[in-house]
Amino acid sequence: MAIKKKVVVKKVVARPAPKKEFSKKPIVAAKKDTAPAVAGKKQIQLLRGMKDILPRDQYYWKTVFEAAQRMSEDFGFNRIETPLLEEASVFMRGVGKQTDVVEKEMYVFEDRDMEKVALRPENTAAVVRAYLQHGMWNQPQPVKLWYFGPFFRHERPQDGRQRQFHQFGLEVIGDASPVIDAMVIQMTYLLYTELGIPVSVQINSIGMPEDRTRYKMELVQYYRSHRATICETCKARLMKNPMRVLDCKEDSCQPIKANAPQIVDYLSNESRDHFMKVLEYLDELGIPYFLNHTLVRGLDYYTKTVFEVVTSDEEQGSQTALCGGGRYDLLVEELGGKPTSACGVAPGIERLISQMKKRQVPLPARRTPQVYVAQLGDLSRRKAMVLFARLRAEGVMADQDFSKGSLKAQLESANANKIPYAFVIGQKEVQEGTVIMRDMDSGVQETVDFNKAPQILKRKLGLDKSVE
Repeated sequence: MAIKKKVVVKKVVARPAPKKEFSKKPIVAAKKDTAPAVAGKKQIQLLRGMKDILPRDQYYWKTVFEAAQRMSEDFGFNRIETPLLEEASVFMRGVGKQTDVVEKEMYVFEDRDMEKVALRPENTAAVVRAYLQHGMWNQPQPVKLWYFGPFFRHERPQDGRQRQFHQFGLEVIGDASPVIDAMVIQMTYLLYTELGIPVSVQINSIGMPEDRTRYKMELVQYYRSHRATICETCKARLMKNPMRVLDCKEDSCQPIKANAPQIVDYLSNESRDHFMKVLEYLDELGIPYFLNHTLVRGLDYYTKTVFEVVTSDEEQGSQTALCGGGRYDLLVEELGGKPTSACGVAPGIERLISQMKKRQVPLPARRTPQVYVAQLGDLSRRKAMVLFARLRAEGVMADQDFSKGSLKAQLESANANKIPYAFVIGQKEVQEGTVIMRDMDSGVQETVDFNKAPQILKRKLGLDKSVE
């Protein structure tokens, strides 16, 4: 038995990949058949369409969040957060039962109380629900809200779109003026351009329900005359939601779509005037836009102005849609409120960051440590932890490796991270109530009072000139 056991051990030892090969393929990036795993245990994987946001990408997310927050606050918006889980009826009524989002993509299930609930697929309907539930109509109008968070749609994963995705959103509720449409478009345009992504706006008006009723009759008649050549999806949409045929991406349907009747020819005077004023504001702001008579958006709550923000791919000679939005004057009433005008937009964060990476947009300089706190011995480590906390309280960013016992290793770490100063605490410094301050470039050292060390360092850094 012992001999057999040794043979087994030898075989197991011989199986791991060479060290050099393993170092090139970290566990997080390894394939299923190469990742280290316990025998007989299945390695746990992400759900399809879900994605980890790793530390190496977090600075992109931080940069985008801060840009969105700054933009929103500059324009007088307040942040709102709605739950990830809502009554399914919020989206069925708000988004529309016959939309792809509700019919095919929404995560719907019954909870333990047998209530039908849904992971939010978008946030406009949820924000309107909050607007009504918390009596925001009593506040000065319009109410301007922004949000940033995750959403869920069970659709085919692709580049820049996952089943859990993130959006930054703007919602303006309680104002029918076309200047609101223009302001929302302006803010979206500025967000992308300030993050280094050149964009333009595709814009259209789909009018009000009575305008669309007249238009749908002409549209259905036109598409029925081409029924033999349109795709099966368009045939189904023609029966349920005719205007969605204009959202078709099938190549065979493009020539038919290009010659379809244009909704602008069926708008009422009021809807047409509203649209013209939005365009006049955009002209004045110098925002590049293009009229797109096939743009309808995929959700039922839209009225009048609809738009998409697109960026050009010079290599492929094509355009990529980054986000969309528009006016939704009937949604508040649909969810139980009085007739209330509103407008909004929701840029997708994954697509935005993907564009930043593709265009190699330089990120803002990161905040870097200004001092490294090194220690030697257990008692010194305690004092080092106290000093680290005091530095942080003084607004000085510090670095440390408290678990390391080698002073040489700690100082090498400080050098590798290009930290200009180091505080060194040993047994002698603990007894004397001092700390050694070392200039990492010149190697010059001086001994300073432990309690005065943060202020002395701030003077060296030019952060506090009041200390003699």
